[in-house]
Amino acid sequence: MGELLTINGGKPLEGRVSVRGAKNLVPKAMVAALLGSGTSVLRNVPEIKDVDVVTGLLQLHGVKVERDSEDGSMTLDPREAKTAGSSEIDAFAGDSRIPILFCGPLMHSVGEAFIPDLGGCKIGDRPIDYHLTVLRNFGAVVEKRPGGIHISAPKGLYGAKLELPYPSVGATEQVLLTAVRAEGITELKGAAVEPEIHDLIHVLQKMGAIITVQTDRTIRIEGVKKLSGYNHLAIPDRNESASWASAALVTQGDIFVEGAMQRDLTAFLNVYRKIGGEFSVHDDGIRFWHGGDALNSLVLETDVHPGFMTDWQQPLVVALTQAQGVSIVHETVYENRFGFTDALVRMGASIQLHRECLGSVPCRFGQRNFLHSAVISGPTKLHGADFDIPDLRGGFSHLVAALAAKGTSRATGIEIINRGYEKFMEKLEGLGADVSLSDQQASLQLI
Repeated sequence: MGELLTINGGKPLEGRVSVRGAKNLVPKAMVAALLGSGTSVLRNVPEIKDVDVVTGLLQLHGVKVERDSEDGSMTLDPREAKTAGSSEIDAFAGDSRIPILFCGPLMHSVGEAFIPDLGGCKIGDRPIDYHLTVLRNFGAVVEKRPGGIHISAPKGLYGAKLELPYPSVGATEQVLLTAVRAEGITELKGAAVEPEIHDLIHVLQKMGAIITVQTDRTIRIEGVKKLSGYNHLAIPDRNESASWASAALVTQGDIFVEGAMQRDLTAFLNVYRKIGGEFSVHDDGIRFWHGGDALNSLVLETDVHPGFMTDWQQPLVVALTQAQGVSIVHETVYENRFGFTDALVRMGASIQLHRECLGSVPCRFGQRNFLHSAVISGPTKLHGADFDIPDLRGGFSHLVAALAAKGTSRATGIEIINRGYEKFMEKLEGLGADVSLSDQQASLQLI
């Protein structure tokens, strides 16, 4: 039945944690290796579930993958790439949404792709329509089959003029991974421009791709016939960095995040300082701590880069439950990302959810019956509770609240955290958290 995590709260988190390559970059860079004619080397690879899933899928398709857990390097050799059986691929269905990004590289390398039904965190609709539309524009034939989608390109893949209705990170990655070896020129308007997108472009450029990023969210790709392997150091995970920063704030602790980069955290750091958190930037990371005074309430809206990232919102909401006054958070990226607040309310937080756009401008979720704005009143005393982890960032937020709360909390679904946080339990214990893992009892009753 899985593992049960017991958290005895009320202790500040203090110490040092290390953050390696970004979860939102590393698996995509691994997929990109399929496009090369030679061996690729990816460095700073974290030990997380998404990396394991992509490793398994690559090996099914004939890619040789070797990892060095000591230095975090990975060698990927795609020279014997092949088509994998649908039954084999099905074994990975539901584990990740990464498989959809195999489409372009597999069509270029072996002529076809089968993508299993997709899983991932339950934080919103996150449809793959953008992806399928993109692939059809390149000339792909998309067929729905039992257990997944078969995609082929009998007439080859050709460059296209595309415009996304929303700057989707996944759809932008799909275009990049497909267009680099498609015949002709591809122009993508309305592209996502997150740091992880730029780092994927750096990977592809090292392989021989010709990609231009313009200032108006337009990306232009000139297709080439052949790409080589790459050697690349992945950027550190800015989401994990922000999560530990929020943990320091909520528990009134002091955490040095080795690997955190100011360049990719600018919007987060501004908000962190406004709330009342303190930080100091060093060459090898950033130190985060509670400033000592009462935390300040604020109005916050999530947005695509360079705005305040949606993945930063959930851990920070926990901090806002301890701020003086009323805070408003308007979520504009995922329509269902406030589901995690139910457990916070059971812990004593005062949070009300609203369908209206409680921000400076109406967003695409307005008038669509989605609870996408939150009003948080504080400060409130948090107490222990039992909960099931719903998704990656929401689950981290629950655990941070439990670590700050008085009393004991019990959490199930802890394996979800391993999707994006490397050596999570080891890091918690190193920061002085009073936590323990045991087998989940069948009689456990969640509140």
